[in-house]
Amino acid sequence: MPTGADVHDSLLKVGSRAVLTSSFHHLAHVSLVVQASGHGHLAQSKITFFQAIVLGLLQGLTELFPVSSLGHTVVFPALFNWHNLVASESKPESFWLAFIVALHVGTALALVGYFWRDWVEIIGGLLHSMRTRTITTPTERLGWLLVVATIPAGITGLLLEHKLRVLFTKPLAASIFLVVNGFILFGGELARRRAQVREKQRHLAPRKEVDFKEAGVIGTAQVLALLAGISRSGVTIVAGLIRGLDYEDAARFSFLLATPVILLAGIAKIPDLLGPLGDGVRTQALVGALCAFVAALFAVAFLTRYFKTRTLWPFGLYCLVAGTFFIVRFA
Repeated sequence: MPTGADVHDSLLKVGSRAVLTSSFHHLAHVSLVVQASGHGHLAQSKITFFQAIVLGLLQGLTELFPVSSLGHTVVFPALFNWHNLVASESKPESFWLAFIVALHVGTALALVGYFWRDWVEIIGGLLHSMRTRTITTPTERLGWLLVVATIPAGITGLLLEHKLRVLFTKPLAASIFLVVNGFILFGGELARRRAQVREKQRHLAPRKEVDFKEAGVIGTAQVLALLAGISRSGVTIVAGLIRGLDYEDAARFSFLLATPVILLAGIAKIPDLLGPLGDGVRTQALVGALCAFVAALFAVAFLTRYFKTRTLWPFGLYCLVAGTFFIVRFA
C-alpha cells in the first residue's frame, strides 16, 4: 500500500508532465503565430549584416566599374543561394527596394565627396549662368551639358523603372544582359580605335567636350542601365568614346553625370526606406550604405587614374566570361 510520500511524489511527476506538455504546446503555438504574422525576431531578419556588407561593397564597386551594379546585385544573391533576397528582387513592393535605395545613396555621396570641388564650381557656374542668361565659361557649359544629359534618364526612370525592374530583375535575364554589356564595351573600343586612326590621319587631338545634342545622346544611353546587367557607366563612357572623347574625359563626364542621377533617384525612394518596406532592414541598410560609400570612393579614385592610360577591353572580357558562366548556372 503506497505511503503518503509515494502519493506526493506521484502527484509531483504528473504535475511536472502536465506543465511540460502545456509549455511545449504553448511554444509551438507561439512559433506558428510568429511564422504566420512575421513579427518575430527571426522574421524581421530579412537580410543579414553579412549580406548587407557584401552587397554594399559590390554596389559601390560595380556602379562605377563598367560591369553593372544592378546586374551583380541580382546575380550574386542567387549565386550564394540567398533565396529570401532572390524572391524579393522582382516583387512590385518589397524590402529589397528600400535596401537598394540606401546603397545608391551611399554610392552617390561618395561621388559628391570625390568631385566636391568640381560640383562647387559647376553649381556656382549654373547659378551665374541663370542670373546672366548666358553661357560664358567652360564650367557653365559643363553644368548645362550635365543638365541636358540628366533629363532623358530622369524622365525614363520615373516612367519605366518600376515596370522594367519587375520584368527583368531576374538572375537569368541579368546574366544575358551582362553578356550584352560586354559587347557594348567592345563596340566602344572599336569606335575609339577608328577615332584614333582619324585623329592620326588628320593630325587632330581628341575632343575634350561634347555639344548639347551629343550630351542628350549620352544621357539617353543611360536609359539602357535600367536593365539589370547593362552598366550605366559603361554605356555613357562608350557613348562619349563614340562622340570622339578620349577615355579620361569620357570617364570623367560619365562619373559626373552619374552623380545627380543616382543621388536624386535615391532621395526620391527614401520614403520607401522610412516606410513599412524598410521595417527590419534599416540598420542593415545603413551598414550596406557605408560599405557602398567606401567601395565607391576607391572605385572612382582607381578608375580616374586607370582611364588615363588604359581601356575598356578587360571589363568587356569580364562581362562576356562572367555573363556566360552565369547563364549556364541559371539556365
